[in-house]
Amino acid sequence: MENFVKQSYLYDFYGDLLTEHQKEIYEAYVLENYSLAEIAQDKDISRQGVHDIIKRCNASLEEYEAKLHLVEKFLKIKEEVSSIKKCRDIEEVRKIADQIIDTL
Repeated sequence: MENFVKQSYLYDFYGDLLTEHQKEIYEAYVLENYSLAEIAQDKDISRQGVHDIIKRCNASLEEYEAKLHLVEKFLKIKEEVSSIKKCRDIEEVRKIADQIIDTL
């Protein structure tokens, strides 16, 4: 998965577990594409400080995913629902629906 997409999913699922300060910096860097220098100037902290916060945020988000697997489950269900759209056989639809239920 592309890094930006992965970071976006992780943030969507676990972003509320970050502090407000971490969220502001992470959003500016990942979602709004600001540079480290721009964020540092805006937040009145060092560029290295911004880098460290983003690195810690990524580590925290990855850790949450490693424990909870919410993004993994979401992507699996999304893929299975897409395959339902292509099915013409009701038995296959039922089989995929059972897989989705098992995932949940």
